[in-house]
Amino acid sequence: MAEQLNLLILNASRAERRVIKDTLKKLNVFSFIEANDSQEALKTLKQQPVDIIITGLNVGKIDGWRFSRMIRSGLLKTPKNTPILLMPPTYCERIAETTARSYGIDAVLPFENQDMLPQVLANVLSTHLEKSSRLNLLLLEPHANKVESISEELKLNFAITHVTTCKAALNQYNQQKFSIVLLDTTQEKADESSLLVENILQHNPKQAIVTIIDNADADYAEQLLLSGVTDFIRAPYEPSFLNKVCDHAARREDFMVSYAEFAQKVEQLSVSEVRYKELFSAHQRILLHLNTVVLELDQLGKIRFINPAWETLSGFGVKSSLQKSLTQFYTGECQIKLKATIDDILGGGTDHQQIEIKLQHKKGGQIWVECRLQLIKNRRNNATITVTIDNIHERKQAELQLRHLALHDPLTGLHNRYHFDQELSRICKPKHTHSDVEHALIYIDLDHFKIINDSQGHHQGDLVLKDVAQLFKDNIEKEHLVCRIGGDEFAVILKNMNLLDAHLIAEGVCSAIEQHTFKSKEQSYTISCSIGLTQITVNNNDPNECLKQADIALYIAKNLGRNLVHCYSKEDAQNNTLQTGLEWGHEIRQALQQNNIELHYQPIWDFKAEKVAYFEALLRLKLKGTLIYPNQFIPSLEMLNDTFLMDQCVIRNAIESVAKYPQLSQVAINLSAQSFLDERLLPLIESNLEKYNVPATRIIFEITESASINNIQATRKMIEKLNSLGCHFSIDDFGTGFSTFSYLKQLPAQHVKIDGSFVRDMLNDPIDLALVKAINDISRSLDKYSVAEYVENKEIFSTLKDIGVDYGQGYFIARPVPVEKINDELEKIYQNKSITNNSLD
Repeated sequence: MAEQLNLLILNASRAERRVIKDTLKKLNVFSFIEANDSQEALKTLKQQPVDIIITGLNVGKIDGWRFSRMIRSGLLKTPKNTPILLMPPTYCERIAETTARSYGIDAVLPFENQDMLPQVLANVLSTHLEKSSRLNLLLLEPHANKVESISEELKLNFAITHVTTCKAALNQYNQQKFSIVLLDTTQEKADESSLLVENILQHNPKQAIVTIIDNADADYAEQLLLSGVTDFIRAPYEPSFLNKVCDHAARREDFMVSYAEFAQKVEQLSVSEVRYKELFSAHQRILLHLNTVVLELDQLGKIRFINPAWETLSGFGVKSSLQKSLTQFYTGECQIKLKATIDDILGGGTDHQQIEIKLQHKKGGQIWVECRLQLIKNRRNNATITVTIDNIHERKQAELQLRHLALHDPLTGLHNRYHFDQELSRICKPKHTHSDVEHALIYIDLDHFKIINDSQGHHQGDLVLKDVAQLFKDNIEKEHLVCRIGGDEFAVILKNMNLLDAHLIAEGVCSAIEQHTFKSKEQSYTISCSIGLTQITVNNNDPNECLKQADIALYIAKNLGRNLVHCYSKEDAQNNTLQTGLEWGHEIRQALQQNNIELHYQPIWDFKAEKVAYFEALLRLKLKGTLIYPNQFIPSLEMLNDTFLMDQCVIRNAIESVAKYPQLSQVAINLSAQSFLDERLLPLIESNLEKYNVPATRIIFEITESASINNIQATRKMIEKLNSLGCHFSIDDFGTGFSTFSYLKQLPAQHVKIDGSFVRDMLNDPIDLALVKAINDISRSLDKYSVAEYVENKEIFSTLKDIGVDYGQGYFIARPVPVEKINDELEKIYQNKSITNNSLD
């Protein structure tokens, strides 16, 4: 295994240091050195070098900024160009983009985004991190004819937000951070402008503010500065002068800090000539013991000075290397690249250049190094080149590992969706597809994989996915690209392959999965897969279209019975069936958009109180005068990924009905799995409750058990948000897919609905009866209400009441009816002696 990189973590918080280590440990790239104080960290760096530093901001008497300045001074054992990542508790654009550069910090990452550490470190180590120098500027300019000229002059240095009034300026300032505020007060009332400046400085006393004035009174200008304005400019003015004033004002604080530090260093260096000589001697000692190789080349590219670090790095002696060309220590493309760089510098190209190449070691093997070359000219205009060389071999290995993590699925080791999209786009480009070349794309979905997850648990499901990935590797040659693109879906790009050969490979994959036995500790089972196949040719090389065709072919394979391969064809009759399904889905979507729906409400009976407790809202679509039931349209909506539109209609109409009909004491609304974790859901519910003035306690939301356990963390958070509004929550169809009751403890739901498939047969099946009792007992122990579905006859009703189930729902109690008929239905219920007097039977 490659030697790990030394990472110094400087942070006053032990908990935050632990979070950083936990985030990076899984990469197996770094060994960690910890320090809780900047002086402790400096003590370490005086004794040993490190490869990278992560520092906080408040880390002792020497803060994170000045600590970074100390690193860049070159007075420590660690190289002065050691990469530094600052992790402040909060993000500030000015700190990140302006001050960070001033202090030589490579990147800034707010601590709350620590999950991005691997990506940011990869960028820092690769020195490819982009940084912007534009500062945010808030412009108050009432006159439209001036805005264009001001913006044109300032656009290179500033990102401008324009407002026309003092009120608008204050509102915008409270919403966004600005490096500078530019106010044109030539036509503004003096008291309004003064009040705006006062409000801004009250919010941030250090805010840079520049005002444009047309007053020639020196007392007025003095008063502006005394009020806290950074600078002013008198109209009329030269446009370039405005840019200069704004730039200086925005960076005033940085200039003051830099000037103070510069003055301090000048004072220190000027104390005495003895001190200067001591400093010179210290520099010489540092050069001798520096880990970085330092060389000086003459005009022919030959080495005329070199420090001892060269021998440690390359294995070649210092004396034996003098007067030799630096390029002879490199071979192949690296030698050519280095020679071209030296020739370019000496020939009048860029004075300072940096390259990464492989150095040939004396004992064999090659080492990745980073060479920085700088042109130096003396008074006689004689040119030499100084070169510094650092060993980046470990960094390169870390980059490769980080790149592997970015492009691969961590569970199966296959390539991930990101890499698949990149490669599909690349291979579809014209230079990769011409008349003599064709490729194939296959889309694979495991049949009924959800059953394994629900019955055996996600851990067992993960083991199956790993086995499937290995089967792909065993049955598909390495030159082809196999990817896991999500869940139990996989895609394969078969390069330079015709349709017939691709079909044979796909059939082989199908057969291999079908014949493989997947084993767990308790049992063995088999699964199958469905595969869609399409060609990539010169006439069919749009990546989105190819993926769509493979997806359609997969859909058809599933409709044909699963466990088979289907090739996409425009003439395929099955495409007409698919098209019909898509058209039906669009017709449903249009009905929802036009609110052509009808909600029916089914009463839910309270066994103990012997009354209707609440109602469940059930959706019907109205198409051409006919009511369409959910099982007829929900599959098409799911295919179009449009169930949120359906839930949006139900939520809006149900809450409106609750507002209009007092007899709807409380209403339960079903939510789809897709909508439940949609970020638009909560604002939708809040806005409708507010619009119709409905108390949140009158609404219960339901989601199926299988949907809730797919992402239990997100489910719990959403339930907590709904509970905080005052809404109640119910787990629907409980028992169909559970492998344990323990997850109920994690969900703050008030109701648990016992799946109707258990209730329906519980009088004939002792196992179903035992499950109903168990679910009811667990619900009660967790302080949740139990609700039984499919109460279809008097016997089931009586048994559920004897068991102690809280609520019942079914045709024996009442059928779903439109909201206008609820009163009639309630009257029938209370007149039904079999229900109201059940305890006397």
